[in-house]
Amino acid sequence: MADRIHPSSDDSGEFPPPPRYGRHYNHHSSSSDPSASPLFPSSFSSSSNPPSGQFLVQLPRDQVYRVPPPENAHLLKSYARRAARRRRRSCFCALRLALALLLSLALLAAVAAAALFFALRPKLPSYSLLSLSVHGLNLSSPSPSPSAPEFAAAIRARNPNGKIAIEYRRGSAVAVSYGAANLADGVWPAFDQGPRNVTAFVTALRGAGVRLSPQMRSSMAAAERRGAVPLTLDASVPVRVRAGAVTTWTVTVKVRCGVTVDRLAPDSKVVSESCHIRVDIF
Repeated sequence: MADRIHPSSDDSGEFPPPPRYGRHYNHHSSSSDPSASPLFPSSFSSSSNPPSGQFLVQLPRDQVYRVPPPENAHLLKSYARRAARRRRRSCFCALRLALALLLSLALLAAVAAAALFFALRPKLPSYSLLSLSVHGLNLSSPSPSPSAPEFAAAIRARNPNGKIAIEYRRGSAVAVSYGAANLADGVWPAFDQGPRNVTAFVTALRGAGVRLSPQMRSSMAAAERRGAVPLTLDASVPVRVRAGAVTTWTVTVKVRCGVTVDRLAPDSKVVSESCHIRVDIF
């Protein structure tokens, strides 16, 4: 029956050498250094022998797991999936909160705009062309030399709002044309128009180096003989609206007036006119 290796009971605190090649070594053998045994690594020396009653177990390096063992890998994957789900839920909750905040702000802005609209009842201003005198446009001359026509347009602007003022700002443009031919350019004067106010003003328009084709000169001369010369006045005016202490951003008011005069002269009379307005908010 083979001997069992057990801790030695002597006072030296050293382990007896293990059996080798089927032979049993007495723990009183003269070769009591366990480091001399081939079953012990050379790194174990007598100075590192464990105390009596204890064992040392050395595992090979390839058996030391620095990652979870295979039987615990599914637990790690489960924890990772749970963490990913929690992150997704957190992001989704934050997104829902942001959308709810934006919708609330938009709803509040819409309610405020509706309340302001019903409180002020805003109306578009109206415009009319009172007169249009013409200088320097001679169609009877046979020479097709460039001309420098001048126009004086008397315009009437009406603000129908009872609680809204209109501020006409600088940077406007006004033009008079016949068909596709531009005849003269000018500006709309800058002024403030209070609530329920009617303002009439005259704006001067001048042209330089205007060349009219023979066909256009003939057409204008024929219209003047009929006593109905159609002209178009276009205006683009930057405007701000003020209600109490609140002033809006600058919008562009575009006015187009189709006017017919009896002749192209300083004392011409307006036969018919019609003005349309369009507001460009952005």
